[in-house]
Amino acid sequence: MRGRRPDLDTIRAALKPHGLFLRGTVNFAGDEAAPDLADGRPAASVALVGNIGSSIWPAFSRWRAERADRGGPDPLDAWSKEVVQAVAAAAGATAWFPSDPPWQPFQRWAMRAEGLKASPLGILIHPVYGLWHGYRGALGFSMPIADAPLRAAPHPCAHCRDKPCLTACPAGAVRLDMFDVPACRAHLRMPVGQGGCMVAGCLSRAACPVGAAYRYDEAQLRFHMAALSL
Repeated sequence: MRGRRPDLDTIRAALKPHGLFLRGTVNFAGDEAAPDLADGRPAASVALVGNIGSSIWPAFSRWRAERADRGGPDPLDAWSKEVVQAVAAAAGATAWFPSDPPWQPFQRWAMRAEGLKASPLGILIHPVYGLWHGYRGALGFSMPIADAPLRAAPHPCAHCRDKPCLTACPAGAVRLDMFDVPACRAHLRMPVGQGGCMVAGCLSRAACPVGAAYRYDEAQLRFHMAALSL
């Protein structure tokens, strides 16, 4: 017996109070490599769970304020696991997370589910949300998902004439052919970086005109920058 077909409407309703959304779905073909579910069977489908803009920030901030340790060393991961694992248990799904082994191909799933492509910053860019979105977990199921089409979306960078993300980086780390991580980190360790990107968020990310209305709140930007390993 394969199990019950995923009830996406119920899952969406369970995620909504936490500011999380179903971000796309993928069905695995019979001859396609798929991750194993908790019971050892290969998954038949996966649904991505994530944020749009600062949608998660109110719920996450409340959760963190209620804890004496402020959520521990990795509070956003801890919160994501608490929420998504509860939803997975209710839905009869297996939960996976970007921060945990066995490492699952979240970016590949996202490119397939939502038709996204990489930006010069290495972040997948959405045609509506721009660079202001993320994936907090995934739900694996033993049965296919009814509405899991392969989607294609226009690549915003291909139609961006000025490409302000390339010139806004004070470290020159953002290029069309690569994102120079060492150069970025070296800049962030310097006083100019500590007083610039570390306070207001990545200047190149902020310069992208796509999805500007979904830009993260200042508190969320500072949180993400403070979590970087420099």
